[in-house]
Amino acid sequence: MGANENRVVQGRMVTPKSLAERIEGGDVMDAEAIRDADRECPECGGNVLAVGYMPSVLEFVTGYKCQDCDWMETDRE
Repeated sequence: MGANENRVVQGRMVTPKSLAERIEGGDVMDAEAIRDADRECPECGGNVLAVGYMPSVLEFVTGYKCQDCDWMETDRE
């Protein structure tokens, strides 16, 4: 798996940055490679992806997004 590997989410190809921006609801500075979260979506039971990203210089967030439905969350406190 390359660091820039794209994944399919809800039928559309996403890059790590585009997935992070979708979860964040806005621009992000940087994003790590997308990885499998090894958990099922609580809404539809689908596969959940995880992506680590920096919405700002001072913050690092891990975002989670279902590949099959609209469910998403972050690990923010």
